[in-house]
Amino acid sequence: MSRLKEKFKNEIIQDLMKKNNYKNIMQVPKLKKVAINMGVGEATQNRAALDSSRKELEVITGQHALITKAKKSISNFKLREGSPIGTMTTLRSEKMYDFVDRLFSIVIPRIRDFNGVSRNGFDGRGNYTLGIKEQIVFPEIVYDKIDKIRGMNITFVTNAMNDEEGYDLLKALGMPFVNI
Repeated sequence: MSRLKEKFKNEIIQDLMKKNNYKNIMQVPKLKKVAINMGVGEATQNRAALDSSRKELEVITGQHALITKAKKSISNFKLREGSPIGTMTTLRSEKMYDFVDRLFSIVIPRIRDFNGVSRNGFDGRGNYTLGIKEQIVFPEIVYDKIDKIRGMNITFVTNAMNDEEGYDLLKALGMPFVNI
């Protein structure tokens, strides 16, 4: 069992039950999945860029990544419906907790000029989206082997009822939010 999952079961559930006055353990919000998405804009002209970003995402997550396709045609971007445009993967259970643990303890502190993540990434239902500008902050990525610096979106999907419960959960898991 991952270190973060053990901490969640042994400590965080009890802390959240006391803080929010939950009567039942099933009321405590949980992290359901983590979705990681890399948009590759140059994939319309350069198919190799899509393949390299897919391999990088697979190295970061340790799981197979899917290629996403465009839903609509946009002529200004030379984009046709159904053409490959990015890559994504969804992590659950053990791999999710391992990834979140690495993200909070190793990756986010490596970001240059980092002061904490903003609280503005919540969607109103307790889910949080974090944008990372460079994939090279992950220690699995070898700097000499990448062709271009790309960013990614990381979405934490919870079963929290509102943003405050989602914030409490992510803060307890170790997300370094900015102190207001």
